[in-house]
Amino acid sequence: MSERRRRISKQEKRRIVEETLRPGSSVSIVARQHDINANQLFRWRRLYREGQLEVETESRLLPVRISDVVEKVPQQAPARASRRAREGTIDIDLGHARVRIEGAADPACVRAALEGLLR
Repeated sequence: MSERRRRISKQEKRRIVEETLRPGSSVSIVARQHDINANQLFRWRRLYREGQLEVETESRLLPVRISDVVEKVPQQAPARASRRAREGTIDIDLGHARVRIEGAADPACVRAALEGLLR
């Protein structure tokens, strides 16, 4: 009696790999929980780091310009900030790191985070 191979989607592989990236997580424990060989999970982790487990989404990439000049943005009082300014998500994939910024983003904070990741 032969056993059929289980097909696991990229999205599921990605979700399982991300479980292993949580603090205190163990690859072998996560592998056992999903009935997967730990070596297979290590291979998926490598594919994840290389960006090969990307899942197609309806998101669009927008052009970005990085400049050495930081322009001062006038600060608005939080009560006066529009609802639209508080919404939104920025996803940045640098290959070795992924950054997600949700809501209103402080430009100086974003710049400092990116400079730290690019070193």
